[in-house]
Amino acid sequence: MRSVEQQLALVTDSAVTPEPVRTAIADALGLMCAEEVQATRALPGFPQAAIDGYAVRAVDVGGERGLGRLIQEEEAVAPATPKPLPERSLPVVGEVHAGSQRPLRLQPKQAVRVHTGAPLPTLADAVLPLAWSDRGRKRVVAEQPVRSGDFVRRPGDDIQPGDVAVSSGSVLGPSQIGLLAAVGRAKVLVYPRPRLSVLSLGHELVDIDRDPGLGQVFDVNSYSLAAAGREAGADVHRVGIIEGEPRRLRDIIEGQLLRSEIMVISGAVGGAASETIRKVLSEIGDIDTSRVAMHPGSVQGFGLLGPDQIPVFLLPSNPVSALVTFEIFVRPLIRLSLGKRNANRRVVRARALNHVASRAGRRGYIRARLMRDSETHDYLVEGLGGATGAPAHLLAGLSEANAMIRIPEEVTEVRPGDVVEVLFLSQSQ
Repeated sequence: MRSVEQQLALVTDSAVTPEPVRTAIADALGLMCAEEVQATRALPGFPQAAIDGYAVRAVDVGGERGLGRLIQEEEAVAPATPKPLPERSLPVVGEVHAGSQRPLRLQPKQAVRVHTGAPLPTLADAVLPLAWSDRGRKRVVAEQPVRSGDFVRRPGDDIQPGDVAVSSGSVLGPSQIGLLAAVGRAKVLVYPRPRLSVLSLGHELVDIDRDPGLGQVFDVNSYSLAAAGREAGADVHRVGIIEGEPRRLRDIIEGQLLRSEIMVISGAVGGAASETIRKVLSEIGDIDTSRVAMHPGSVQGFGLLGPDQIPVFLLPSNPVSALVTFEIFVRPLIRLSLGKRNANRRVVRARALNHVASRAGRRGYIRARLMRDSETHDYLVEGLGGATGAPAHLLAGLSEANAMIRIPEEVTEVRPGDVVEVLFLSQSQ
């Protein structure tokens, strides 16, 4: 029997990165950048107001010449005790909004009303915030001095021409997408989502648009595993139920191998149907069906098929076992193919609230409900599968779970109060 680590090493060694493609930045979220993107222009490209106020010369409002700093908007609050200033009343000779393309030139001892993001008039070297003024419309009185450069975004403050905006190998999140837009890139070269094909095998299966007869059940796995693949970041093709003679099965599988980087076949281990599919698969490549020291999902298979050596997983027919096996082995492969640095779920330590049983010599993955103590903020976990009186095979319990308890091979029982390792299934926790 192979350990979880040994099986996972076989799987992750087969991780592949699809050939890069150029895609619109609106569709690039979560993908790994395949090029180094350099800025071709300064950002911002012109002096602009960092806050609503008045464009002025600092010397005209009691400030100082020289290099000032970009003061943040939250610092521009009305002072409790304004600094005593001589009367500094300046005529307001215009108004500039963000996006204005009408150039203005500021004369000494004048002010121009400006809005956040507006281009600064020529000769203006600071912005007097509204909170530091009497908010006059025709004339404005400065109640606080500003220095040259205060509340001004200078050209290139953010990015200079030639700076690397996004590095190759970076995973594109919202900030990276925004930066690509800021430097004027409509498209970017990325490694696309790995294509995942999901197939279900079993004479007892019918699709959900039919009424099951005696001895028949709905095809649950192709839907649940396809959803798990999309949640992990794959581009999923749900093939659904496959059946027929060996030659037809081979034709279906070989066709899907041409359009996939990863393939999952549920119901392909255990039972008479699995013998047929394993024989078909052995004609296409090498499939290993060694048991893995875990529960549920001990019986499973993995191999590389076709001329492109596509990773193929054979999963149990039981929906809970199939989903757990997918979580532990298929999801990390998808995440690695996406370029994620950490392919595994976050793990925390939590105090158990109930008894949970596990099998000796096998690592247990028990569905659970994770929560926080309102007073201590400690993590608490309630086992839903493997708990006394809770059948391990029922899918309804899994739907209530937001985590899985990971129980070491040498532990057969978790008691209330024991501290256990818990894998997040819900990223919102």
